Amino acid sequence: MLLCWAGGILILSGSMGLGLWYREQFKLRLQNLRTLRDILEMMMSEVRYSKATLPECCLKLSMRMGEPYASVFSGVHGEMLENNGEDFGQIFSGHFRKCLEGLPLGREEKGLFLQFAEECGYEDAKMQIASMEQYQERLDALAGRLESELMEKSRMAMGLGIMGGLLLVILLI
Repeated sequence: MLLCWAGGILILSGSMGLGLWYREQFKLRLQNLRTLRDILEMMMSEVRYSKATLPECCLKLSMRMGEPYASVFSGVHGEMLENNGEDFGQIFSGHFRKCLEGLPLGREEKGLFLQFAEECGYEDAKMQIASMEQYQERLDALAGRLESELMEKSRMAMGLGIMGGLLLVILLI
């Protein structure tokens, strides 16, 4: 009987831990989305105030950002210096696609961020800034929507974890 109770407690704590993990994934998704928005903000300020080109922005951001973004920006800058015939959007998207795979972001957020690079590589500085502002606003709207859903989904993940664990314990005992 003692073994049944110990097993039940372990199942319940495991399912509660799973609910906590899902809640953290929701929070990390929002945090990473805000980081992508901040990257656009920094790129805009470099283009606007320093009159930097997009590859120069990548060099400056590689010095200011932490990992995994610093190595991605450094890689984009290095590949742009090689001048192998690819445009900025292709190189940026290629490097960031690999980086974003490991982050807890949805397909919509990843696609939106990568889409900005493909569109702003061909324009002059004013158009680049306008394009970045447009994508920044879209990321802001997406972050606002995720933030409003965060509490609801967090509670649901915890509740489902606990209730699922209780159901499993009841069925097993």
